[in-house]
Amino acid sequence: MRLLVLLFLLFWAAGPLAHASTWDEPWQETVVKKADHLVLARVTAADAKGMTATILRTLGGDTLTGTVRINDFYALRLCNDSLNTKPDFELGKTDSCYFFLQKQPSGDYAIATPTTGFAKVRAGQVAATYRHSYHQALVPLAVYEATMTAIFRHYHGQEYDVTPVNTLINTALALPPAHMDATGRSTFFLQHAALETIYHLGLANHYDAVLPFLRDTTNFHAQVSAARALTATPTPEDKQLLIKILASKSTRDLAKVIAIRTLTTYRPAELKPQLAALAQTASDEPNGFGGNIMDPRICTQVPTVKEALTVLVSGL
Repeated sequence: MRLLVLLFLLFWAAGPLAHASTWDEPWQETVVKKADHLVLARVTAADAKGMTATILRTLGGDTLTGTVRINDFYALRLCNDSLNTKPDFELGKTDSCYFFLQKQPSGDYAIATPTTGFAKVRAGQVAATYRHSYHQALVPLAVYEATMTAIFRHYHGQEYDVTPVNTLINTALALPPAHMDATGRSTFFLQHAALETIYHLGLANHYDAVLPFLRDTTNFHAQVSAARALTATPTPEDKQLLIKILASKSTRDLAKVIAIRTLTTYRPAELKPQLAALAQTASDEPNGFGGNIMDPRICTQVPTVKEALTVLVSGL
């Protein structure tokens, strides 16, 4: 289990400060599944040990009102802790955020880690995590609330309003795959949100709309999201498209590992010979999100392509 190179979708602000501790950052589905509440709140007091937040609105879970204390982490997997202390909180008191909160036995609340389990709001825009906190997208508040409320409710076995979700998906994915440049950035982020929402909700009725994003070899982030979005549609064509990604010498290793994860959900026993052959020559280079070596998320674990393929083949 090692590390690779990162292309950020967006840094809303400067990256995290150097920490004595480092941690294995959870993926967004883990953040959502382990949370009890999704709320919009304003931080009214904050220091290194925690925050006091006033609840503005509850979007998922039992309704919260008034003021809550956030002083712990519910999905923090430390890789080292040279000072033998819990990492600091870093959100300031002026921040308005969506929080994924887990209630603690003390009656206080926890977020996932110091770097995820929240989404900052500024000027009607949200720095949203749909995949992993290393990969964020800037989306309108209405888009974030519609998609993330649906995702939260889906993971907690509750009904959700499918209309705004389908509107986003149908509108965003009807456009050609956009790139993160001056003219395409807004569409790029909306397409990211749409594809990742398909993945989280397990939607199988947007298959044709997803395929152009999987085939776009020039667009790493869209290709990763498309590979995830096809989890609910294990068609023969899907399988061969994912095989093509694995065989490509130009596709990034992280995208290949995501394709392998999707194939793993298919349990494609008929592809075992092809996958075994690919495993023989697969990359054994360090893989992961990479980034600044001072980033506390630096030890987030991602297998090499060879490791992921070997595990997949051995399970077929």
